[in-house]
Amino acid sequence: MFRNSVSRSLSSLRLSRSANATRPFSASISRLDGLRPLDVLSEEEEMIRETVQRFANEVVKPRVREMDENERMDPEIIKGLFEQGLMGIETSAAHGGSESSFTSAIIAIEELAKVDPSVSVLCDVHNTLVNTVVRKYATEEQKEKWLPLLATEQLGSFCLSEPASGSDAFALQAKAHKVGNDYVLNGTKMWITNSYEANIFLIFANIDPSKGYKGITCFIATKDMGIEIAKKEQKLGIRASSTCTLNFDDVKIPAENIIGGEGQGYKIAIEILNEGRIGIAAQMLGLAQGAFALSVPYTYTRNQFKQPIGTFQGMAFSFAEAATQIETAKLLTYNAARRKEAGLSFVKEAAMAKWWASKVAQEVSGNAIEWMGGLGFTRETGVEKFWRDSKIGAIYEGTSNIQLQTIAKFIQKEYTP
Repeated sequence: MFRNSVSRSLSSLRLSRSANATRPFSASISRLDGLRPLDVLSEEEEMIRETVQRFANEVVKPRVREMDENERMDPEIIKGLFEQGLMGIETSAAHGGSESSFTSAIIAIEELAKVDPSVSVLCDVHNTLVNTVVRKYATEEQKEKWLPLLATEQLGSFCLSEPASGSDAFALQAKAHKVGNDYVLNGTKMWITNSYEANIFLIFANIDPSKGYKGITCFIATKDMGIEIAKKEQKLGIRASSTCTLNFDDVKIPAENIIGGEGQGYKIAIEILNEGRIGIAAQMLGLAQGAFALSVPYTYTRNQFKQPIGTFQGMAFSFAEAATQIETAKLLTYNAARRKEAGLSFVKEAAMAKWWASKVAQEVSGNAIEWMGGLGFTRETGVEKFWRDSKIGAIYEGTSNIQLQTIAKFIQKEYTP
């Protein structure tokens, strides 16, 4: 039912635009295009939102609790994401992708998170980290080889963190030395998302430790090169999303698999993580909206003291505050996404969006449990899962303190006399 629906829909939309290219737009539409509110979507963005929303509710939602309980992603979900065209959202049509925008990818991540943040982060990491690295830094030959696989059939994983290298990402210890036409990689990666199901890995390792972080290089590799999954973590939340420790024991990677050139890994990681933070903000935004939508209707059906509990002033004010927090998180996230898409600076805005959306997700999902009372504390409603899933937002792709530090540096630069 859903096969390639995003790609087909976008192609139809573009053909329609081409056929009507000479038709004048009304003055009101022209004004809206020039002064579009942040949360007003383009026709293309709205089409993607509706498609993802339908897929999330019809395909993902029935599997959410089972995947959470089993701590395992259903392979049919991954297959469905590829069939939807959601695993190459920004990738060109020539490479098998949907050839859409960064903001469209953010909208897809948000919509998936309203139903299951585990599925959302799988899609997020694959699109905003793995695909983006290959699109931006790979050679044309590498793009021809890897992008079609990533867009249509093989899941990607981004391997940067290590046991001694978390917030200090460039203290990594993984090393690679050249032997003939190959690099031999040794080391360990930890907390690696998608790694249990992935077949394509972006691995950051140092080829010349004497140069410090300037020796860090990005390699692209496949699981059959000898990548070992040493441990699959058992987590508080996003349980269906795999998080693993990976071992590299004399793994041979062809020199032609270096992405972006020798010693460019630090630059790639910094730039890509800034974009990735907008993706995590979108995940947390969708999570907060999902928890809100799941819990609030119940309060208008649950009667105590001869009235729905949601109509008591204390509850009503709590809803109003949560709705406002969600709206501010949305505006920060969309603003960061649209600035990135427009080629403007967005590092500060991305940090603000991730920090705030993570706080909002935790607070709203926690309150949602209380709004539903004892029922919210049970697993059958699913609202407690949103709270468990929310905790990771303040940790991965830069902790909340790292985001605050980033924002503070911009403030200091701007206001120092």
